[in-house]
Amino acid sequence: MMQIDTQVQEPAAEAAAEGFNAGEVIIEHVANSGLDHPLIHLPTIAGIDFSVTKHVFMLWVVASLVFLIITVTVRRYLRQDRLVPSGFMNALESVVEFIRDSVARPSVGDKWTATWTPLLLTLFVFILSANAIGMIPVFDVLGLLNHWVLHASEESFLGLVLHGGSTATANFNVTAALAVISFFAIIVAGSKAHGAVRHWKNLVPHGVSPALAVALIPIEILGMLVRPFALTMRLAANMTGGHIAILAILSFVFIFTEMAGQFVGMGIGLAFSVPLAVAISALEIIVILVQAYVFTLLTAVFIGMAIHAHH
Repeated sequence: MMQIDTQVQEPAAEAAAEGFNAGEVIIEHVANSGLDHPLIHLPTIAGIDFSVTKHVFMLWVVASLVFLIITVTVRRYLRQDRLVPSGFMNALESVVEFIRDSVARPSVGDKWTATWTPLLLTLFVFILSANAIGMIPVFDVLGLLNHWVLHASEESFLGLVLHGGSTATANFNVTAALAVISFFAIIVAGSKAHGAVRHWKNLVPHGVSPALAVALIPIEILGMLVRPFALTMRLAANMTGGHIAILAILSFVFIFTEMAGQFVGMGIGLAFSVPLAVAISALEIIVILVQAYVFTLLTAVFIGMAIHAHH
């Protein structure tokens, strides 16, 4: 009798295991493709595998698109006779003026505005573009096209590129690299403004007693290291959290379909999942802009603090 029960339970357990797994689906859509199945195999140098993963590929895509679009737009504008821009060039000029006048100048001062605006503008445009591309379901459309028309194998480049998230700024390695750029920009800004030695002396305020200075130095160094960590976590966590929330809400459709049938799943989708997912997606559009702005603004503020150390 126990053998019969075991034989009945095993297929049931296997069927349950083969059901919809919300966790696997969510991780599949937000995680990197991983080095186990890279898109392009490259050699390992000094113990580091330089193979191209999904998020590295997306970095290339974003950087190429930003470079091509801005270069073509600016060159087309320079070939025109009129000085007043129009169309996309007008929008681009508005972004440049906003970063220069509302982010860079109030933080670093008039003297250093022209020096640090290019870096701040590059960070803002790149992060905004990477965030925005992650909201476009390009690979989901390619997945449907591959399923119904192309039938590419899982081992092909197209089959591999369909797996993993498309938001490069949801990867902590990417945001950490951006934060490291900000970290060294802060050191360079302080060194250019005060000299290399004076910049590190400015960690301790003037007039502080030697005993108190000894206690302040490790605290200031720790605070200096915390800044890039905060930039890293804030951007990546916000971009990851939004996608996870949308996918989790849409997963209710499949969960209730398995539990109570197709009509119940469709009802949950129409009444709850789809409207709420659309609302969160609209909120995500605001988040992608705000996070690019916050990262750029904090970098400008930190650079300004290094330049104006005693203000």
